[in-house]
Amino acid sequence: MDTPIVEVKHLSHRYSVEWAIRDISFSIEKTGIMGLLGSNGAGKSTTMNIICGVLNQTEGDVAINGIDLRKNPVEAKKHIGFLPQKPPLHPDLTVDEYLVHCATLRRMESRSIRAAVERAKERCAIGHFSKRLIKNLSGGYQQRVGIAQAIVHSPQFVVMDEPTNGLDPNQIVEIRTLIKEIARDHSVLISTHILSEVQATCRDIRMIEHGRMVFSGSMDDFNNYVVPNTLTAVFAEPPAAEELARIEQVLRVDELSQGRFRIRFSGDETITERLVASSVENGWRLREITPERCSLDVIFAKLSGKLENDSDLRP
Repeated sequence: MDTPIVEVKHLSHRYSVEWAIRDISFSIEKTGIMGLLGSNGAGKSTTMNIICGVLNQTEGDVAINGIDLRKNPVEAKKHIGFLPQKPPLHPDLTVDEYLVHCATLRRMESRSIRAAVERAKERCAIGHFSKRLIKNLSGGYQQRVGIAQAIVHSPQFVVMDEPTNGLDPNQIVEIRTLIKEIARDHSVLISTHILSEVQATCRDIRMIEHGRMVFSGSMDDFNNYVVPNTLTAVFAEPPAAEELARIEQVLRVDELSQGRFRIRFSGDETITERLVASSVENGWRLREITPERCSLDVIFAKLSGKLENDSDLRP
């Protein structure tokens, strides 16, 4: 099996007396997109900054392409591209001037810089803005320039912090498509607190809460792990809420409007079969059933053990 591009082992970091992260371990393969998910203050930025060599960890080890990041940071960082949440742009430079500057900072050989800049511009579809001042570009194209600087030196590993933050819906779709294209031959790590962002782009997910890893697996594993615990049902001839509450596995029934109910249940999703059968038997004329998944806040709380009732998550 190939060596992972990133190996993180028992990573911990302390600011003053408070531990920001504790005993974080994971690896990242050489292609594809991994999501680093967590609520604000969970420890994502600390983890990401350590992996990028911005911060020295208190404990643990990080290897980039087999190179110990602490022992040989210059060599390890050659394999890393980084897009911070706010792209480090120089607004008074043109796109070409800025990317040449970034390539120079990456210690690329002078004879290789021009070709590298052209490749990055083509990859990010910004070649027609080569001579445009960065401050005159839209937010979406400024984000593309930020991505171009992260890949100009052809790193094997690219880290992006909230890459679609502040973009409009069309720009979000375009940036997601670009990230997926980059991930065909690079490894990409996306740090975000937005679950839908991870679900839309990532193959694997690592979830951090209160500085500890609370979930590690594929996106399919995560979607199978988080199951619906409530549903809404609409009836043309609605029963009383008390009648619905007598159905097996129903825990609570709230009437939202005439004929529309929110039903909280335990167990698996065979509750829908019982609802349909009861509706047919009693002439309730069921029109619609819509499962509702847990909110992200509830998922974080349950995975980090803050809620005692685990009925919404599979064991």
